[in-house]
Amino acid sequence: MRQLLLDLFGQGAEPSPQPPHSTSNQAPALDGQAQTAINNIVHGGDATALARPTVTGFQHPQANRRIVLGGTPVAYLFRRGKRRTIGLSIGAEGLQVSAPRWTPLTEIEAALHDKARWVLAKLAEARQRQAAQQGARIDWRDGAALPYLGAPLTLRLDPRQQHGRAGAVLQSALPEGPILWLGLPASASAQQVQDVAQAWLLGQARRLFAARLDHFAPLMGVRWQRLTLSSAGTRWGSASADGSIRLNWRLIHLDAALIDYVVVHELAHLHEMNHSPRFWQHVGRVLPDCHERRVALKRSVVPTA
Repeated sequence: MRQLLLDLFGQGAEPSPQPPHSTSNQAPALDGQAQTAINNIVHGGDATALARPTVTGFQHPQANRRIVLGGTPVAYLFRRGKRRTIGLSIGAEGLQVSAPRWTPLTEIEAALHDKARWVLAKLAEARQRQAAQQGARIDWRDGAALPYLGAPLTLRLDPRQQHGRAGAVLQSALPEGPILWLGLPASASAQQVQDVAQAWLLGQARRLFAARLDHFAPLMGVRWQRLTLSSAGTRWGSASADGSIRLNWRLIHLDAALIDYVVVHELAHLHEMNHSPRFWQHVGRVLPDCHERRVALKRSVVPTA
């Protein structure tokens, strides 16, 4: 019997009601227009809402094989290796297919046709996510805005002001919204502005995340040992059995309720290194609305540059 291992953004499991083993930064849920476009792709109709993928198709930059799924051309990267199943992996670059050395191409293509709806939907999600991330890019200059704890934060340059060790200071409670003053001249380059602002964001992330871990750990009956910040593109956080917690520093862009969800999610792994019903009981006991927060997190897009 043919087996398939489906993978989206680095997660090795077929889609299910449960989230991936670590809190992952997956594609946001599709809005009604995008979902209609996906349905059109699958059934061979017009799909203008997704940059006409029925015309241009989906192209992996290292593609070495092509197939037409539901009327949509898909160029994918194909590899053989020491594995027992056919694996379909969809990430920012497109579709990658892995298969055992002995599996005939006809069986591999049959598997792709069997999973055509899933493949096209996930490719469309990946494309939508890329477009959203491009729209979320920050223009690193005086007067630019960036998301901080779910709200806009304006960057201002002024070398005359006294600034903290990070070269930046937050001025909040202003009618026009909070301002982050950077100790830089007006002639500062975009890279200088980005470096100083992100150094401040990293410091804020470390302090806030540690405080929330300290808050929730006693409530959950666990002890965390070490906090590491990551900049992973596909994962919000992870936990190790030794009490080490790894959190994506870009969570600082999101609302505090979503940060708390990731913190509680990873602390719950210190009880259960899985996503069993017992794991979700630990999460739900502290955050009864955890599933609503999870949906909101999956829809979130943060700047990556």
